[in-house]
Amino acid sequence: MVFSPLEQFAIIPFIPIHIGNLYLSFTNSSLFMVLTISFVLLLFHFVTLKGGYLVPNAWQSFVEILYDFVLNLVNEQISGPTSVKQRFFPLIFTTFSFLLFCNLIGMIPYSFTVTSHFIITLGLAFSLFIGVTLVGFQTHGLHFFSWATDETPINKLSALLPQGVPLPLAPFLVLLELISYCFRAISLGIRLFANMMAGHSLVKILSGFAWTMLSMGGIMYLAHLAPLLIVFALIGLELGVAVLQAYVFTILICIYLNDAINLH
Repeated sequence: MVFSPLEQFAIIPFIPIHIGNLYLSFTNSSLFMVLTISFVLLLFHFVTLKGGYLVPNAWQSFVEILYDFVLNLVNEQISGPTSVKQRFFPLIFTTFSFLLFCNLIGMIPYSFTVTSHFIITLGLAFSLFIGVTLVGFQTHGLHFFSWATDETPINKLSALLPQGVPLPLAPFLVLLELISYCFRAISLGIRLFANMMAGHSLVKILSGFAWTMLSMGGIMYLAHLAPLLIVFALIGLELGVAVLQAYVFTILICIYLNDAINLH
């Protein structure tokens, strides 16, 4: 029997729920999102229970490293007063923690990688992107369209419409700039989904290849060691990609927030 490497991404409904044409079933994806959130909340709860330990244990040190890492990321990428940075730190820290543990839990055999589905990453990216846009409008009003600093004042639509453009071309260029701006959210979701899905598929393919050679016996029994070693190397690489993609997603959100707050 030949198994497809894409079977690991199949959505399996555990509790079917249909309301009209809406499909709201509780699936394996929902289960692992709930497990991820529960694990993160329990970890932070027990680590911060009674104010933590004066001499931190391994788990407390891990949480403190995560906290300091995200805090430094926010301080470096978002300029402005500390009060503004503290306002958005919980959102950024929650986003990073959720993506990091979703990616790492997906590395466990027979688990499910939530971030390997485009609808999940795109939904998260669009939700954050809409929030960032609302922050920009709340802070600057219509001047948010300028996307410029106070040192370079420009018209409200000059960032969408460069100076000197013929009037007949104006609607097309404004539309093009708006599409380019909105494409940030799409690229944010595609980047995370594509990296997680491609890495897991490659590990599955090479693992199946190694197992097939092992089951053939003879000289193939020894030859399977090469793809097996590659699989172990890829698993280490995938762990790095899991951390890196959570970091890239988070730092881009920080950059977009900084653009919305400071009109860069």
